[in-house]
Amino acid sequence: MIPKMLKVTRRLFGVLACIAMATGLAAPAARAMPAKWCSKVHIRFFVGGDAGDAFGTIVYNGAKQAAEDLGAQVDYVFSGWNSEKMVQQFREAVAAHPDGIAMMGHPGAAALGPIAAQAAKDGIKMMYQNVDLPELRKKYGGGYVGAQLDPQGYALGRTAVEMLGLKPGEKAIVFADWGQSARVIRELATVRALQDAGLKVIKLESPPEDAADPNLLLPEHTAAILNNPDVKLIAYPGGQVLGNVPTYMRAAHKKPGQIDAIGFDTSPQVIQAFKDGWVQLTSDQEPFLQGYLPILSLCQQVVLGLAPLNVDTSAGFVTPQNYEQVAKLAEEGLR
Repeated sequence: MIPKMLKVTRRLFGVLACIAMATGLAAPAARAMPAKWCSKVHIRFFVGGDAGDAFGTIVYNGAKQAAEDLGAQVDYVFSGWNSEKMVQQFREAVAAHPDGIAMMGHPGAAALGPIAAQAAKDGIKMMYQNVDLPELRKKYGGGYVGAQLDPQGYALGRTAVEMLGLKPGEKAIVFADWGQSARVIRELATVRALQDAGLKVIKLESPPEDAADPNLLLPEHTAAILNNPDVKLIAYPGGQVLGNVPTYMRAAHKKPGQIDAIGFDTSPQVIQAFKDGWVQLTSDQEPFLQGYLPILSLCQQVVLGLAPLNVDTSAGFVTPQNYEQVAKLAEEGLR
């Protein structure tokens, strides 16, 4: 199919070229964009976590690189993964009237909807990253860069079952912030995939504060293993806690690989956990792109009048077989 399409495309360009030559018309030369072509654009960018956060740092690095490449004036907003704080900061961002806002979608459509409506009324361009809010984008505009949460979560569970040889009737624990409806979509999908394979799934709470300080999960994690000594698999909600798996397992007197650990994201800590045998699988959603591309898209919207980008960043898995391929980038805070 692709070769045929290429042939048709070449023929079409050939016909158009002949017509242009015959009529004396020539295609206009492309205008090169000047350096720092977005220098007059002011953007508020939501990083999600606090400064130094394992995942948020990579998002921040991507946004900083985009600002450097494009010249955009960017104010960075750190929220500690606290949804209530994000809502208030979003309200303040709209009140400041920047040209564009790149917003984390964690608080959900109900909480962010009235503020997004005000942003649209004020002509502020929007991008969302990490958690999609398609209903807000449809109603008020904006694009999305990040994982498609339901497919990503289901693929993680299904891949874990196949790769780790999990059997029906075996027990799995899935940690998540189950009250955060917008964010928990992917973990619910992981639960569904494991249950579809016949596993018994226990859902346990991991609030956003665990991302800021992964050691906060330690008591509940230890208790979960003590109460379920036959557990075969534990799924974690983000790279911060996934990178802390060695600490959790040692506290429960477990050895590497004794309980399979899966989750989302990469970091230097996650890569080291792969190397030492503590982590078996993670879904890499490339947070660097979640920083870089929203800035790029806002610049394109404001300066060039282009439509917002929509990019799925959740296609890849990191395993014990391929983690070395991304290790250097993870250590540099780029993946």
